[in-house]
Amino acid sequence: MINIFVGYDSKEKAAFNVLSYSILKNSTQPVAITPIYLGNIKDTFVRERNSLSSTEFSFSRFIIPHLMNYQGWAVFMDCDQLMKADIAELWRLRDDKYAVQVCKHDYIPKSQTKFLGQVQTVYPKKNWSSFMLMNCKKCAALTPDYVNSASGLELHQFKWLETEDLIGDLPLEWNWLADEYEKKDDVKNIHYTEGGPWFENYGNCDYADDWFNYYTETMQIGIRKESNTKEA
Repeated sequence: MINIFVGYDSKEKAAFNVLSYSILKNSTQPVAITPIYLGNIKDTFVRERNSLSSTEFSFSRFIIPHLMNYQGWAVFMDCDQLMKADIAELWRLRDDKYAVQVCKHDYIPKSQTKFLGQVQTVYPKKNWSSFMLMNCKKCAALTPDYVNSASGLELHQFKWLETEDLIGDLPLEWNWLADEYEKKDDVKNIHYTEGGPWFENYGNCDYADDWFNYYTETMQIGIRKESNTKEA
């Protein structure tokens, strides 16, 4: 079973559901998809939301090892993504010598603002934590007390690890930043980090058509047709 945790934000319900469907559609192995919904972890995650936090799950993602009882592996994904590949391919990249494996972006955002007019913060290791393979037994430092009290930079820059040697590399195609990186066809997972097509002002962003295609499939429902004939 591939354990996948997806950050859930009340402003991005459509994004969460489309991402979940895209994972299911392309996976060749059973998956367990768990939304990190603040209402379900309020007894464990008690941290107040920071004014600079762009989503409800900015910090709650780091509670995953605790939810996994510090055992096994888990995938974390921001909800503003779209899986185009078989996530079993990613699962095969797990390497037990690492605590986390991430796409090590090195870029400066093109815009000073992003979705819903929020400030685009710039810091080293930006977006590394937006897509993670987590080796939960090696993330023991992420206790609820630590996650609830550590600074945002301490969490997102992996200061809770003894050494950066515990951070492994993943190919950038697993966290391809739409509108930041050049558009290409062979990406495995699209990240609409600036804003996705479910937001009014981002309907023409890179890979918008890909997202709308999956959205259409997600919303398809079977409707039982009532018979026009009645029994005598």
